[in-house]
Amino acid sequence: MLEPNAMVLYVNNLNRSGEFYQDILGSEPVESSPTFSFFNFSNGMGLGLKVKTSVQPPATDEVGGTEIVFSLSSTDKVDELFKQWQKKDIAFAQLPTQLPFGYTFVALDPDDNRLRVISM
Repeated sequence: MLEPNAMVLYVNNLNRSGEFYQDILGSEPVESSPTFSFFNFSNGMGLGLKVKTSVQPPATDEVGGTEIVFSLSSTDKVDELFKQWQKKDIAFAQLPTQLPFGYTFVALDPDDNRLRVISM
């Protein structure tokens, strides 16, 4: 089976997005250039940030519109992270709520990509 090991988000402002992700992830990028930053995670997945205007071949879609999911072990941990992110003035698309698939909230990064935090 073919399994993804990284995703790349196209961003408008690499400095702003890089600082945002460095803050919420609590780690620095393992690779960084004027147009690209890359974060590695202990689970083997990686997250790249690429300046949209430097993508080859050129990207046709607007930035934003992606959802990254962070699964936590309990609803208490979801609420705790929500409060931490509120203190950082992160924008939210959805406040903590129970949905059919789990207890969740959705935050937005500087390019309006969705960051879903969930306990299932």
